[in-house]
Amino acid sequence: MDRSENMRSIRGKDTQPEMAVRSLVHRLGYRFRLHRADLPGKPDLAFPARRKVIFVHGCFWHSHNCKSGLIPHSNQEFWQVKLHRNKERDSRSIQTLAKQGWESLTIWQCELKNTSAVSTKIKRFLGATGTDDIAALADAEEGIRQGLKDANAGRLRPVREFFAEFEATHPVLQKTRIAKATRRLK
Repeated sequence: MDRSENMRSIRGKDTQPEMAVRSLVHRLGYRFRLHRADLPGKPDLAFPARRKVIFVHGCFWHSHNCKSGLIPHSNQEFWQVKLHRNKERDSRSIQTLAKQGWESLTIWQCELKNTSAVSTKIKRFLGATGTDDIAALADAEEGIRQGLKDANAGRLRPVREFFAEFEATHPVLQKTRIAKATRRLK
């Protein structure tokens, strides 16, 4: 295969690193949109409700400062110009997204060697998932059950005091969720 054939076979989307990140993000419980053409830079993963995007960059094509991001020895002038343009385009896209109110995260191909670190990075960037809310609701129901047991055992506290203390320890929850959980227990 000559260089031209090789270059033609390199894809712009659905690459192995991108597929690995998509799989990881999905397993973490997040749902996303792919390659939103209406956003600058066509981010690999978009989370519209969170106004966040993730770019998955190949180390070579986006000139990462790692072993894979080195410029080839043949035709260096061409590669320097090309890779510099790619970096500028990436920077412009991220700045434009920020002006539009979107946060962005770049995951480099070489980072995927340590999936647990990437997983932690993604969780910090995206925040709680819907499954986290379910876990918080389960905690809330357990707290309400304990409060009702205390009330039945004669250790009755005013309801407002109980819920005020409970909400203070579970800020994620909203009063409507607590009300629904209370109704289910009756």
